[in-house]
Amino acid sequence: MKVSGIPVLVFALVLGTWTTASTQTPSAPAAPAGATDLYHVQFTKAAPGQAAALSKALMQPDPTTPMPDHFVVLRHQEGDDWDYALIQHLGPKAEVTAAAPPPNPARDLRAWHDDTFVSGPSWAEFTKQMGTSTGGVYAVGVHRVVPGHRDQLLAALNQPAPATSKIQTGTLVFNHVEGGNWTFLSITRYNSWQDFATERAAAATGTGTEAGGWADVRQHTSFHRDTIADRMSPVK
Repeated sequence: MKVSGIPVLVFALVLGTWTTASTQTPSAPAAPAGATDLYHVQFTKAAPGQAAALSKALMQPDPTTPMPDHFVVLRHQEGDDWDYALIQHLGPKAEVTAAAPPPNPARDLRAWHDDTFVSGPSWAEFTKQMGTSTGGVYAVGVHRVVPGHRDQLLAALNQPAPATSKIQTGTLVFNHVEGGNWTFLSITRYNSWQDFATERAAAATGTGTEAGGWADVRQHTSFHRDTIADRMSPVK
């Protein structure tokens, strides 16, 4: 998908900051450690009867971007109202202009979409954690922090799985830079539906008070939405 299709004033995005062409604004919150690159995250819902066509459009690389193959498309299975999540790697900085965007094949296929720029890891680390060369099941969450609890929520979301866990996962947390009304995007990858079910069953029998557990996260989150998804692109 084309980042240039977002109709906003010219601004340059650099990790942790954003500036407009005419005014200077305060710096955004510092990016988490290891957040070296920018990503464009789009949640989108297909117009009635257009889900298959929208999926096909979203999976087409944009040859005008510096890294046209650096993106993934996830498909909703259970949870929030979106049908697809497009996550596109932009590198250490990006520019969006108000020039008329080129034709966008997805424009007439969707009921709505929501765009956000986030900071995250290098593409190499992203693909490693997200297992893009194999299949997978993804738990996608957006979280709005309780005021004053930013560091605590970030620590909870980044908490690794217990050393005794037999389920291998990949986990990434992205930091909001500009766009949606949430603070962090978390994605956890499971190798299979069986692994996902096993991990969820184990979590349901615990108290959730451990670091990164159910109760711990909710101490620091004023709002969150979780969605279970599979991956459409790269193709399994």
